[in-house]
Formats: sequence, structure tokens, C-alpha cells
Amino acid sequence: MQRKIAEELKLDPETVMATFDKQDEEDDFNGVDLGSRDVIPSVSQVIAKPLINRKFMMVFLNGSDDEVDVRSFGISPEYLDHIILWTFKRRSLTIHDHRDEISSKLRYTHLFFFDYLLTNQSSTSEFHALLHEEAANIVARHPWMQGVDPTMVMECCLYELFLQYSFHRATGFDWVAHSPNYWVCDGIIKRDGTREITDALHQEIHWECDDTSLFDEVFERLMEDPEAPFLVVKKDGISYSRESPCCRWICMTSKNLTIQEDTKAILERASSLFVALDKSENPQGSPNVFLKHCCNLGVLILSHCSFSFMSPPFLQCEGLKFLGLDHCTHDSRSEGGDNNASWVCLQSLWVLDLRYTELDDILSEDNMDIMTNLRELNIEGFMCWQLISRLQGRLCYLQKLRIIKPTHKAETTSTDCNNSFVDKIDLEILDLSGNRDMDNLPANLSMVKSLQMLILDGCDGLANVAVPDGLPSSLRSFSFDGYGPATKWTSSFKLPLEFSEPKQPHDADKRGAKTSKISLQGCTQLENLFLRGLPNLVELDLSGSAIKVLDLKAMVVDVPVLKRLFLLGCENLRAIIWGSDDSMEQLKLEEVCIDTRAKRTLGLARPSLAQHKHRSLQLHAVLADARLGRYLYRLVKHYAGRRPYYEGIHFNIHATSSVEYGGGVQLEATVNERTAGPSNSPQHHVLASPYGDVTTEIGNNVPIMLVFPQPPAQRSDHHVEISGESRSLGSELLRDMRAQASLGDLTVYFAESLHVHDAATSASMPSGNWRRLKWCHVERCPNLDTIFPAEGLEFKHNNQPLQTIWASDLQMARCIWSQGVKEFNSFEKLQHLHLRSCPRLQFALPVWIASFPSLQTLHIIHCVGPKPATRGGELEPIKISSKFESSANISKLPKPSSVLTKVWSSY
Repeated sequence: MQRKIAEELKLDPETVMATFDKQDEEDDFNGVDLGSRDVIPSVSQVIAKPLINRKFMMVFLNGSDDEVDVRSFGISPEYLDHIILWTFKRRSLTIHDHRDEISSKLRYTHLFFFDYLLTNQSSTSEFHALLHEEAANIVARHPWMQGVDPTMVMECCLYELFLQYSFHRATGFDWVAHSPNYWVCDGIIKRDGTREITDALHQEIHWECDDTSLFDEVFERLMEDPEAPFLVVKKDGISYSRESPCCRWICMTSKNLTIQEDTKAILERASSLFVALDKSENPQGSPNVFLKHCCNLGVLILSHCSFSFMSPPFLQCEGLKFLGLDHCTHDSRSEGGDNNASWVCLQSLWVLDLRYTELDDILSEDNMDIMTNLRELNIEGFMCWQLISRLQGRLCYLQKLRIIKPTHKAETTSTDCNNSFVDKIDLEILDLSGNRDMDNLPANLSMVKSLQMLILDGCDGLANVAVPDGLPSSLRSFSFDGYGPATKWTSSFKLPLEFSEPKQPHDADKRGAKTSKISLQGCTQLENLFLRGLPNLVELDLSGSAIKVLDLKAMVVDVPVLKRLFLLGCENLRAIIWGSDDSMEQLKLEEVCIDTRAKRTLGLARPSLAQHKHRSLQLHAVLADARLGRYLYRLVKHYAGRRPYYEGIHFNIHATSSVEYGGGVQLEATVNERTAGPSNSPQHHVLASPYGDVTTEIGNNVPIMLVFPQPPAQRSDHHVEISGESRSLGSELLRDMRAQASLGDLTVYFAESLHVHDAATSASMPSGNWRRLKWCHVERCPNLDTIFPAEGLEFKHNNQPLQTIWASDLQMARCIWSQGVKEFNSFEKLQHLHLRSCPRLQFALPVWIASFPSLQTLHIIHCVGPKPATRGGELEPIKISSKFESSANISKLPKPSSVLTKVWSSY
């Protein structure tokens, strides 16, 4: 809302709007959902400045029943001449009478208006006038709907009102998701109406009323209007009959389906007919008596009706576009009709919905050949996934296919369906929920290039969710609920988690899903994911997906043995919500691989879990934005708390956005403690200077070449690497005890080896208690001034694990470790110090009494002014060649002994 206010005031986009974008991004990385984000105080101040001396009115369309305190946005109606005019429940069409309930919650509102028109002496003309205004407002809210006639939108509203009063109430709202289909098939919205319009109206048009009697009173008054477009037949026979040229939508809920002579004209004009009889095991009503009069139907739904399946009555309805059959049964008494009836009416169908109606003939191969215009096929309760085998070469324009909750077991194998989707280039939604006998997905599902939603709820028999060439990259939503199919499905491409029932496994059948692997690799559009109740799921691969937040307490739930998680190439990933501390105790993750760079190296080797049974966690991550390290810290900390001395934990974290470094997440095993320093094996050297003939004398005047050994290539099992550009690196290295943990905290508390190279950052490494760092390598960082700040020299209990420091090509560095608080035993385990090409270096490390008692190698080349800090104690100088003593400025080092084995220095 604060952003909308700023946009209305046309505030500077380069500053104010950039602030919103920055805060939104930060909230994304903090895992803050959209409904919980706070106002930005600095923007509130900018908003307040131009308004403080102005008189204005703000119109606020509030989408909830709760009051909003606008003072925090920079608007001050209390003491300035600011007026706020607002309404409640913008997104719903409401008919209610709880104004007292609303007014009792108001704290900042001075005047509350309410309209009592609908429950008193309102006329239908007044109702239609209000509804037309609301329709105009709906059009105005959507830029792509400009030019749409509000009268058309108003008719969609009335159609939904009619259904909610009659058909939806009679069927338990099981058919609500079809509203967009009704509007198009009835002819309210022409077929060329865009998908955006129908989807937007479906979101906007929803009637709410918490008082059934009030709702009935309003609707029945509207039905008395001679120009009302709807007619509802309840109880016995026709409850209300009239001649009206406007009546087009009819709903019948009577068992005694008799018809009067004067209603024939109404049936002839009807464009939508809904017959919803009482739910019973033996439906008695037959629609034959009136369907023969319906010659203009676009929509027909028969619920709990009985008729001859050999010659169904809807065959008379030419031009039918929507046909729905719900719990209909075969009436053997009607078999005397034409058994060779023509099914030609199927050619005009756009939508066919069959629910618990075993009308097999309608889906014979011959009849499916007739359905050349079918766009949506829904089958619930009798046929299973084997129907897919009939699709090859048929229903080529199908956009939505649902075969859910079958009552018959499969009789064919999965291989029979491998070519069924070859020509389904327009298919967008595939729902196979409840097909428990399906053991594999059709192999050619990858060829469905337009697929956007795949739902496999209750498909317990699937061994893996994977196809040879990968699922289509167009996939946007995926759901696999081991608890069973959703109670109600949706027509949108978002997964409605509120429909994901049951909340627990069925008590009658607790057979666990067999699925051990789900691969959604390469689904570059995937943004909605829901997994639950998969007791055998071991591996989840979301590599290359557009997942922004992976929430393991809402999106991936009850997967007790999940061990492998792959998020390679997930450049949109902002947060990984592990859940509460208690829920993290249930984590069994053994391998987590993350790479958020825009491009990555493909074909990475992925070792099996059997190769690393001794490890409790392997974490491999390449972070294009260092802020994702906040969630890695929590994961490492949790596993570290389980094992003494971090036994069995391995992590390799690389902060970089460049594809030039690392080449991708590498999963090869590393060996702990390999980076303690030079070993007895031969070392590789690089030439330190173009003056190869220059030598120096060390120890017994033995001349050596001016060469510089390369650092060990092997890493420790707890390694952090920083290179190139990684967004937010500087701020994430600065540890703020008031903020949540960051990559800097992970590095300080858990890293044993640190490699920083080719980084443009000027930020020092984080300060704190470096309790585990043993090996540090920094090179080619032109902007670094100080590698470790003064606060970084903090080793509690005299535990100083640092053994090797390797620094080279640092053009601006003044010191390696800044001077800080005096420590008696500074760097007591430091064995090797290598410095090269640091021309501005003033000193390397602070030196105190008893410093460097373990130093074995000191190697300094091309550092014009290196000298240790000498505050705190007097140390005897090392005797080295006078040729280099003055030029290299090396002094105050421990007396040479058997401990100090090598000292090299040069310009």
C-alpha cells in the first residue's frame, strides 16, 4: 500500500521506488511473506513532506474487514487536513448485515457509512445499478480489460449469483471452478475472449454472504423481476412459471420433473440448464421430458439423474459446448430407444466433465474422434489413467486433462501410454490424482511443451517422478500429496493449499507412497510446489527451477527420509525455510547442493549416498548472492550441534556470481585436515621475479632460486571460498549481532579453510572468534586494505588453530591482520606465512610476547615494506643476509632455531 501511495504522488522513481525494490529484495531473502511486510520509515518521511501543507482526500479500497492505521505511511488525518475515504471487502461481492460488527472494531475512523438498501425497500433496478457500478470498477482495476463492456461483467456476476443460490448449494460447491467455462460456453463472454479476462473475472467475482436467509431474500426478490435472466425450479414441479424473453439460465432441483405448456418457450430459449436432484443411491429423475425442448443449450449439467446410456437425452442438444454428468446411472427401462443414436453433438463440445458416471461409450475411440473441438476433459470416479492410451492422435487441441480418483484398477501397463502425448502441444493442466496403480509417468510427457500444472496427489504407486528427457520446462505448478487427492480442484495455475485435504492420511488405507525420487530438473518456470506425506522420498531435484522460496514447513512437508536436495541453477532462489528448531530435529538431509548462478556447468557427477555413509551432512553451495548464506548457517549450526567436533559434517561454500570460477558445484569427496601446510610431497613453484639470477642466503649460505610455492590444492572438509562478484558480499561479511546470522557468521564459527581470490570487494573478513580456521589463502583482491580487522584477533581459551596464511597480489593491502587487543599467545600454532606482491604492506601480523612459537616457514617476496608490529614485547631478530635485511624491513622475529626451518625474502 505504501508503494501505491508513492506512485500516486509520483515520487522520484530513482530514489523512492528503488528503496521499495531494495527492501522487497531484502524481505525476500529474509523469508518475509507479502502479507507480513512492514512500512519503510524513510519513505514515510518522504511521503509526509509534500503532504504536510496540503489538503487532500485519499480513497482507499480496503480488501479486508480490518482497519488500517495510515499514520505509519506518512499520512496524518489526526492533526492535518487529510481525509481518508475507504471501503471494505473490495475483492468480494458481499451481501451481509454485520455493520455493527465492523463498526465495533474501528479505532481511527470518525464516520462510518453503510448501505442498508438490500435488506429493506430496495428495488431490482437499484440493485442492478449498484452491480453495474461494481462491474465498471472491476474493469477499471485491470488495464488489459479496458474496452470490455461492464454489462458483460455484470452478467457474469448475476450468473455466479444464480449458481450460488441454486446449483452450487445443491452440489456442495463442487463445480465452482468451472465458472470461466460457464461464461464462455453460455455465450456471455465470446469465445475470442482472452484467458486473462476470464481468469481475472474468476478471481474477482465471488459472492459472500454469511446469512443464508438474507441471501435468499435478495435473490428471490431479483427473480420476481420479469427481466431476470434466471429461473430456479425447486420442490415438486415448477415452483414459478412465467413467460419472459430474458430467462436464459435454469436450475432444477425437483425430482418430479413435470413441465407445463407455457414453459416450453423458456426451455427453448435456455442457454444454460442445471439439473441437481437429491443425492441418493438410486437416482429416479429422468431429464428426457424436458431436454427435447432445449435446442439452444450451451451448458448442460445433470447431477444424480437416471437415463439410458445407450441413447442419452443430451444427444438432442446440438450446439452443446459444456456437458457435465455427475453420479448419473443407466436406466434400463429406457433401452427401447434408438440404440444406434448419433453422437454427432459431441463435435461442438469444448468441455466434458464426467463424475462417477460410467458412461463408457462417450469415451470410445470413435466418439473421441468426433470431439475435434474439445478443450477440457475431466473424469472423476470411474476410469483410471489407462484412458491415456486412447489419446494418441485424438483430442489434439486438449488444454486440460483430469483423470482423478478412479474406482477401477488399471488393466494396462505404463508402456501402453508412452506415445499418448506426442501431439498434445496445447495441454496445460494434467491431473492424475488418485491413480494409485500407476507405477511410472508416460515417457513422452516431456513433449507436452505447454504443460503448466502437473498434479499427482495420491499416486502412491509411482516409483519415481521422472521421465527420460525431463518434464517440460514450461511447468509452473507441481503437486504430489501422499495424503490423497484434493477435495476440490482449481482451474487456475496456482496450487490452492487450502484445498489440499485431507489434513492427515486416511485411516482406512495408510499405504505409504513408494516414490523415492522426484526430479523437476529443467522446469525453468516452476514457482509453485507442494509435496506432502511421502515417507519414502529420498531425493528431490529442483535444479533450474524458478522457485523463489523453498519452505520446508509449508511446501515440502512430512518427508521423513529426504536425504538429497538439489537446487543447481536456481537463480531466483531467495530463501530456504527449514522450519522451527523442533521440526529441524526431524531433518535427515545428507546431501544439499545449491548453485544460484544464472548459468552453470551441466552434467555434474552426483555420487550415490552409499559412498558417504559416514557423513551426516554434505553441503555444496555456490551463492550468486551472499544473503542466501543466512539459511546455510542455520543448517550447518543445526548439524554441528548434533555431533561433537562437527564429526561427519562437510561443507564447501563458494560466494561468487561468475561462471568462470569453480565451474559448478563439485561433489568429489575431500579429506579432512589436508590443508595444514606444506607436505613432504614435491611442491609446484611459480617464478617470483623476472630476475632469476638473484639469490639469497639462508641458514648455511645455501643459494636458492627466487621461487614461490603454490598453495595446496586440497581443501578442508569445512571450506569457504569467495571470488569474483557475489551480491551483498560486503554487508554479509559484516557481522551484526542484532541481525540474523549470515555468511560471515558461518565463516567465523565453522570454516577451517578460507580462500578469497579475484574479488572486487573492499570489505575485510568478519570479526569474531575464529575458533576453527586453520588455513587462509587470499590472492588477487585489488581493493582489500585489511584482510582481518583488529576485532578478528579473538581466540578464546588460548585456542589458536590458524596454521597457514597465504597472501599474494594484494595491491592495496596495508596489513594482513590489524593490530588489536593484546594477546599473550598470539598465533601460537602458526606454522607457515607466505606473502607475495603486496607492495603497500606495512606489516603482516601483530607480534606479542611468545608469538609464533610454531613458525616453520616465512616466505616474503615483492613486499616493499613488510614488518611485523612490535608493540607489546621485545623479541630477538632473526639473523638473515644483510643484503635483504634493510630492503625487506624484516625485524623482531623469534630467534632462529630448529623450529624455524625456512626464511625467504626478496623485493
